Amino acid sequence: MADVLITHSYHLGYDPKQLRKMQPYAPIGTLYAASALREMGISVAVFDSMLEEPSAAFVAMLDAEQPKIVAVYEDDFNFLSKMCLTRMREVAWEMAGVAHNRRILTVVHGSDSTDNPGLFLENGFDYVLCGEAEETLTQLCAAVLKGDAIPIPMLDGLVRRDETGQPVRSGNHLAKNPEWSQLSVPARDLIDLEPYRKAWMDAHGYFSTNMVSSRGCPYRCNWCAKPISGNKFHLRAAAAVAEEMAVLKRAGAQHIWFGDDVFALNHHWVEEFAEEVTRRDAAVPFKVQSRADLMTKDTVQHLKAAGCAEVWMGVESGSQSVLNAMDKGLSLPAVVVARRRLKEAGIRACFFLQFGYPGEGRNEIQETIEFVRENRPDDIGISFSYPLPGTAFYEKVRTQLGKKRNWSHSDDLCIMFKAAYTTDFYRAVRNALHAEVDSWSQVPTSSATTARVYELWKTVNELEPECRDLEALEGFDELTLSSPALVQIESFVPTPGGIA
Repeated sequence: MADVLITHSYHLGYDPKQLRKMQPYAPIGTLYAASALREMGISVAVFDSMLEEPSAAFVAMLDAEQPKIVAVYEDDFNFLSKMCLTRMREVAWEMAGVAHNRRILTVVHGSDSTDNPGLFLENGFDYVLCGEAEETLTQLCAAVLKGDAIPIPMLDGLVRRDETGQPVRSGNHLAKNPEWSQLSVPARDLIDLEPYRKAWMDAHGYFSTNMVSSRGCPYRCNWCAKPISGNKFHLRAAAAVAEEMAVLKRAGAQHIWFGDDVFALNHHWVEEFAEEVTRRDAAVPFKVQSRADLMTKDTVQHLKAAGCAEVWMGVESGSQSVLNAMDKGLSLPAVVVARRRLKEAGIRACFFLQFGYPGEGRNEIQETIEFVRENRPDDIGISFSYPLPGTAFYEKVRTQLGKKRNWSHSDDLCIMFKAAYTTDFYRAVRNALHAEVDSWSQVPTSSATTARVYELWKTVNELEPECRDLEALEGFDELTLSSPALVQIESFVPTPGGIA
């Protein structure tokens, strides 16, 4: 039995896109919080809802553990948690309801609850923890378990109801945890990793697991919501990261995903990391998320030496004007150089792209498609502009938002503001561009694949004039809008035999 049952609300089975991909990862942020509790001498159990059905199984664990506190502590290192999906919200509220029926105190932490603390208090939670909340969680749980009154002003990032039922919060609205990098490794021993191993082996033939070397991102892209750490950046010691990697390798990990927001920010750290990995014989293939302008020649070589197999770069757009509007601080020539360096090093170079940002019209979409075709990334990930609270982008389009303000799952991708086109058009572009990039890995490209790509681009061209939002397109070049086709289908070049 445990005093605290900690969990999270993401369940793979409720997300059709991620279920198809079948790439489940353990909730690292949740397990860091479990480690923090355990270090304070608080007994803790973890209910991992990633692969476990979160209704009956959660109730069964409540029966088994009889906890005094239930903490729904979302994984801040998983982009799915950061998307503030309504399906996750519903699961969290259901968990709170079940716990309350048993008179168990409930606590919640995550991006969505940080943005909307009052909403979570209204739906069954006693406390909301905002910001980097591991320390606040341990202080709160320790006080509750001792039976002390909770001194709200003394606990940063805490929100609760007062005697009248109104939300009240501490003076420091966001908790800070500058000591995060010194925490013990995530408490993986509190969950069963075998279902993860089986899922990966069955779907992909190898076992991938996850870890992080840093928390936060100091860049200021104006669409990026960062309710937990803001612009702060915490970096773990290179030796500690390499040691954790060695432990995972010995435990049978064949691949690692680093869930950092931005990997390789510190070039000297990357060099030291490569040395520490080599010293421990800890290298396994791994993938990271980073920026193109961080891919210096030396950094790419150090990444290769450490085992890096894949770098996902936030390219966002092939239009410099759109990147400038996003405050991305990135030049397209830097992307071209990074892609070339990674290819020369034998590291897969992948682009994150975003469609629908204000100011992106027909020309800018064409520029992005051509940029992808010219630079031929190994893979792409496509999303649509998603206004979340706390961003300049959200404030820019706030008056355009309706009742729906969050996506329900990761493939929802609904345009919720006045973009240049409707959702159907952007989805058609996504489908066609994905299919074309995927076709490049076919050597040679089959006639069936070529025909499918042609048909998808044909659909894009047919939808383009029908899906325009004329109000949003006001001010764009009318001559451009009257052009016959958005995409020159003939520009698609199938991969011939023998050419990768």
